[in-house]
Amino acid sequence: MARVHAAVYVFPGWHGCKLLCALAQNMYWFLVIRKDLGAETGDLARVKGLRIGAAAGAVDGLRKVLQGGGIDPERDVEIGPVPGAVQGNMSFGITAAKALEEGKLDGFWANGMAAEVAVRRGVGSLLVDAHRVGASDNTGVHTFPALVATDDMIGRDPAQVTQAVRAIVAAQRALQADPDLAPRAAAPYFPDYERSLIADLIRRDAPFYDPSISATKVAAVNRFAYELGLTTEPEVPYERIVAVASSTEWQ
Repeated sequence: MARVHAAVYVFPGWHGCKLLCALAQNMYWFLVIRKDLGAETGDLARVKGLRIGAAAGAVDGLRKVLQGGGIDPERDVEIGPVPGAVQGNMSFGITAAKALEEGKLDGFWANGMAAEVAVRRGVGSLLVDAHRVGASDNTGVHTFPALVATDDMIGRDPAQVTQAVRAIVAAQRALQADPDLAPRAAAPYFPDYERSLIADLIRRDAPFYDPSISATKVAAVNRFAYELGLTTEPEVPYERIVAVASSTEWQ
């Protein structure tokens, strides 16, 4: 699951599911706007009046980031879907970068691939990297990608759950050791140019490949879900959200 808080859309109050391990730390989303606007990184005021594309669910994080910068996401900026993002099997990030290049958007909130393509092609400027900013001011810790299972699955087949956690951890460690494995795995899913960027992205982001889920992260994501109205409890026990037994399998 790319945005772990999304689990609460399906399982209100975190009842019925558990987080098994993190796929990576922090929120892997980037805000990019047109390069010709001349914006500097962190200058959120430059989004006022712009058309920003974002995926459903991921837009929750964008609104949080904008609010943190004093921007009203309902009044100051036009946020909508990325044109063409629901067609076929094309990566959302690639579609977002293409829409920016074609002038269909003034900016987008998408993954690292989208940001990299837009910046390298000279059509976009990076305004916010929530992945890294979050390490210092909590901007990016409100949600994060994680492996999630239902309570039924955990109770019915704990061995498979354990194997899934071990597989994720093995993949994280393999990519940290050799980022060049990623382009081979991505061959069926990405065009040649985008696939050529993957190893560099993996190499840069490898420090975030940590499966642990801290109590601090759980408290932050639940508070985020509470602010979104997805749960009525501002605080919940760690054990209700994280499958503690499976989360220790990687240690």
